[in-house]
Amino acid sequence: MKILILNGPNLNLLGKREPGIYGDSSFESYLPKLKTRYPNVEFDYYQSNIEGEMIDKLQQTGSYLAEQNGGIYDGIVLNAGAYTHTSVALHDCIRSLQCPVIEVHISNVHQREDFRHHSYLSPACKGVICGFGLDSYRLAVEALIEAN
Repeated sequence: MKILILNGPNLNLLGKREPGIYGDSSFESYLPKLKTRYPNVEFDYYQSNIEGEMIDKLQQTGSYLAEQNGGIYDGIVLNAGAYTHTSVALHDCIRSLQCPVIEVHISNVHQREDFRHHSYLSPACKGVICGFGLDSYRLAVEALIEAN
């Protein structure tokens, strides 16, 4: 099984930025734990602060473009950060993919500012997991494994 984990803007600052909300661990320190827990899963990780780069990565890994190059993934775990609440372009891209996408959030966005309560991505995703810290990623991986 092959899974892409795609993180969006400011998630490169995990462990430093607002630790009271996002915790004190970086994603890079968490990823080896996922790889150890799921040795039969091939994980790729990508982070970008740029919406267009995220769309390019999704198209390269989950669409007919990836299929032409033999690189289609079995699933994608997506934390689009603030783009969750603004990006119709990411929504449209997710709809074009051939593999399931699980939307994740480290914090419980429904306990935060009102503008974070709406996701443009959720209607295009297979499911949404939020509020379990970095463990939200593990829960998303579990969902993708069970779906296959």
